[in-house]
Amino acid sequence: MAVDYAVIVVYLAGMLAMGWWGMRRAKSKSEFLVAGRRLGPAMYSGTMAAIVLGGASTIGGVGLGYQYGLSGAWMVFTIGLGLLALSVFFSARIARLKVYTVSEMLDLRYGGRAGIISGVVMWAYTLMLAVTSTIAYATIFDVLFDVNRTVAIVLGGTIVVAYSTLGGMWSITLTDMVQFVVKTIGLLLLLLPIAVIKAGGFSEMKAQLPTEYFDPLGIGGETIFTYVLIYTFGMLIGQDIWQRVFTARSDTTARWGGTVAGTYCLVYAIAGAVIGTAAKVMYPNLASADSAFATIVKDELPVGVRGLVLAAALAAVMSTSSGALIACATVANNDIWSRLRGVVGRGGGGAGDEPHDEVKGNRAFILIMGIAVIFIAIALNDVVEALTVAYNLLVGGLLVPIIGGLLWRRGTAAGALSAVCVGGVAVVGLMWHYGILANQPIYYGLLASLAVYVVVSLATPPTDAAVLAAWRERLAGNPARPAFEDGTLAPDPAEPTDVLNRRTG
Repeated sequence: MAVDYAVIVVYLAGMLAMGWWGMRRAKSKSEFLVAGRRLGPAMYSGTMAAIVLGGASTIGGVGLGYQYGLSGAWMVFTIGLGLLALSVFFSARIARLKVYTVSEMLDLRYGGRAGIISGVVMWAYTLMLAVTSTIAYATIFDVLFDVNRTVAIVLGGTIVVAYSTLGGMWSITLTDMVQFVVKTIGLLLLLLPIAVIKAGGFSEMKAQLPTEYFDPLGIGGETIFTYVLIYTFGMLIGQDIWQRVFTARSDTTARWGGTVAGTYCLVYAIAGAVIGTAAKVMYPNLASADSAFATIVKDELPVGVRGLVLAAALAAVMSTSSGALIACATVANNDIWSRLRGVVGRGGGGAGDEPHDEVKGNRAFILIMGIAVIFIAIALNDVVEALTVAYNLLVGGLLVPIIGGLLWRRGTAAGALSAVCVGGVAVVGLMWHYGILANQPIYYGLLASLAVYVVVSLATPPTDAAVLAAWRERLAGNPARPAFEDGTLAPDPAEPTDVLNRRTG
């Protein structure tokens, strides 16, 4: 294992070095939180794919393949579909808003009254997402170093917190790009073909396994539908995903770079299911489906390759964990703490020259949230339940007001707040009644949120014309022009004097 250890140690040292390098670039709030909004297509695609394909997509995706065969790809497949939908239909508009958080978008759209409640819901989601990613270190480091669960979580979590705190989004972007390359080589180019060959090829796999293992819908239509509701819609509204959209240097980069990343996710989903199916042939009686990945890596791969594939799994976990961590800290600082202190946000701000102490403040929040994540991960055992709670709250509470705000002009602040509260409370209550892993909470919670949003919006006065005019300007990529009380736009400095006089009286 000495060679494998060397590969992992070099990889981890490289992550810390990139954190140090990123610290030298992160000199403003924009640089620290959204990489200065300067990522081009290649880096944007790689980092977006890295954040959405975490431990659940890698270890969990292989486990679903072990349990259900090729239809086990559906969980990760729906993640890819969500990223494609976000990129094609919404990412350009999101990128043009020049905000830092989802709650700031809601404030812009509804007039500054939806932020703190939505911020609390989004903070809970990103916190639990970071916790579940951090727990996954235990599986990987157990295979690598045979250490106990607590030590594994502290070791992996400390490295992620360190490089995220040092350089913010720049560090995370650089490490995610490396992690994307490592995952592509380790999972797609090495583990996938080796697993199929070791299992005797596809013909032997078909001969050894029941026919339902090769049924594209074998996992069940209801399960697939639930995956779409939770993961596809979750990709549309998560702070961790939006914060990556904010890093794009143009709306074209956000659209096409995200489309490439979404397509990559579809390929990754199929690869994980095939690897899991091959593992079922080689190890038909594993006690846990989630141990399929670690087992096949430990027993079937040659020295050196094994270290690279484990580094790939570690990369998958770290990319999601770091992305969720900076999202959690950004929401906690910008949407909750600053508002509780009475510091009114600037409506999203742009990529301007923010004072350096804002970087220090956000860096402190990443450190605080990171330490909290490590302690919660140590205390928590059930990853699936924690992740389900996170996504149910996110989709049940925030999907309707966010998508409604982007698509329906008649939606109001009262409708949005009602939808967040009713959807969130309904999901929590239904999880208590039916069970955390039941499908009913997300079904009924989402319907309740939609109904309340429509009814309350229609029953309350329309959003102020000036707010909507300013919102349309932001969507058009022109955040500098405010609006008058009647909804007409304030003067454009580039307008001829006679036109300006006529418009302003």
